[in-house]
Amino acid sequence: QVQLVESGGGLVQAGGSLRLSCAASGIIFRINAMAWYRQAPGKQRELVAAISSGGSTNYADSVKGRFTISRDNAKKTVYLQMNNLKPEDTAVYYCAADPRMAVMTREAHKIGNWGQGTQVTVSS
Repeated sequence: QVQLVESGGGLVQAGGSLRLSCAASGIIFRINAMAWYRQAPGKQRELVAAISSGGSTNYADSVKGRFTISRDNAKKTVYLQMNNLKPEDTAVYYCAADPRMAVMTREAHKIGNWGQGTQVTVSS
């Protein structure tokens, strides 16, 4: 049974930082690409950042230079360090896992495994 459990969300002022974590179980973590998606009220879910099994990364233009995705295969955990947060970053953030990096970045509807989401709220 696959489980992706996110943590680290919360309320922060604009300009602040948060670090999200996603602990995985039930998958061979090291062979999976991992990603963070987000969904704001009334908007579609969008890719924030993805990291391949080999460590290659991909970021949405809106977060480049502010967010960093990383992974710890020994801990089966993926992280999202978010700095200089803006009110428009407010959303529910979801962790995703799939062996196919191309699916992670271009075909989200095919992603096999999702977490339950964690709320990030940035006040102005």
